[in-house]
Amino acid sequence: MPVVSISVNEKMLQDIDKVQEELGFSGRSEVIRAAARMLIADAREKEKFTGEINSILLLIHNQEVESVVTRTKHDFEDITTTQVHSHLKGGKCLEIFILEGEAERIKELVKCFLTSGKMEYVKLIVA
Repeated sequence: MPVVSISVNEKMLQDIDKVQEELGFSGRSEVIRAAARMLIADAREKEKFTGEINSILLLIHNQEVESVVTRTKHDFEDITTTQVHSHLKGGKCLEIFILEGEAERIKELVKCFLTSGKMEYVKLIVA
């Protein structure tokens, strides 16, 4: 089996260890493999979306990266019908986007947030 090395910060390592213990994984590698399988399954599901769709996009991020969200959301005003911003505890923000438009355009928006490396949580829900 090929070996892939990854770098994570201390917080993520603690979270991996916590998930390992709580869910009974045999080791960190099993946690990472399960996470990769979930990400791959989610990506394959998104590939199936075509045509006009309605969806909700949820983001959680640190307040310090608000400029990334602002820049990105302005590039996708054509598919955003509503956007709600809320402050959470610990300097975090919740963004809720209600989206309507071409699936490819919505997938492009999700990809921008996922690949920014600045979001703590990104979840697309398609109606």
